[in-house]
Amino acid sequence: QVQVVESGGGLVQAGGSLRLSCAASGNIYRINVVGWYRQPPGKQREVVAFISSDDSTNYATSVKGRFTISRDNKNTYLQMNSLKADDTAVYYCNARLWVPGNRNLEVWGQGTLVTVSS
Repeated sequence: QVQVVESGGGLVQAGGSLRLSCAASGNIYRINVVGWYRQPPGKQREVVAFISSDDSTNYATSVKGRFTISRDNKNTYLQMNSLKADDTAVYYCNARLWVPGNRNLEVWGQGTLVTVSS
């Protein structure tokens, strides 16, 4: 079964750092794109950053310069520095995968909670 699982969330003080991980598993030919999304309390889900198979990256304006997305084999990371209270949210990993029978399967993780105290 193909899946992605996030880890690394938790409680941190404003100005601190956290590193989130997204681990893909299963019979995967290639990871096409991995994106990190977040959903703040009472708000809609929004894109944070994504990284393509050629390692090109894009960031939301609100996190540019503070967050860094990277990947290593089947793992994707989101390094979050200078965290603010506004970064409090459930963070989700979204992957588009080339698997047997589907060249662009979309898979979501279950989410990991990041709470930034001010």
